[in-house]
Amino acid sequence: MTQAKPGDTLHLHYKGTLDDGSVFDSSEGRDPLSFQLGAGQIIPGLEAGLEGIAVGESRTVRVEPAEAYGEHDPARVQAVPRADVPDHIPTDLGTQLQVQTPDGQAVNVVISEVTEDAITLDANHPLAGKALTFEVELVAIA
Repeated sequence: MTQAKPGDTLHLHYKGTLDDGSVFDSSEGRDPLSFQLGAGQIIPGLEAGLEGIAVGESRTVRVEPAEAYGEHDPARVQAVPRADVPDHIPTDLGTQLQVQTPDGQAVNVVISEVTEDAITLDANHPLAGKALTFEVELVAIA
């Protein structure tokens, strides 16, 4: 039976869940996810957990934050005075925006808190600080 090794292109179905059981992503109803093992195309912890998997095998891989999207970094959270936010910008909790840093770099943020005086923007990845569990089934190796 062929087992996955670095350089192989894997085709797999997956379901990703958080510790509370909620599903954050899944290939259900879609084509399998395809990527080259060892090429850094998926998060490191999942990639490491797939080495040696065989076609037709199902596996559960738990990935801690450091090997997924990193820990939540408080330095990437910033409150902006409401007066500095243009009126045409939505300010609802959970709204995703793209802002520019002073050097012109685009950064994706989520509005994580709204008060009378300020809007708090969080530039962390939405899954930062979370352990992820993947249920995978390898469909094919190319």
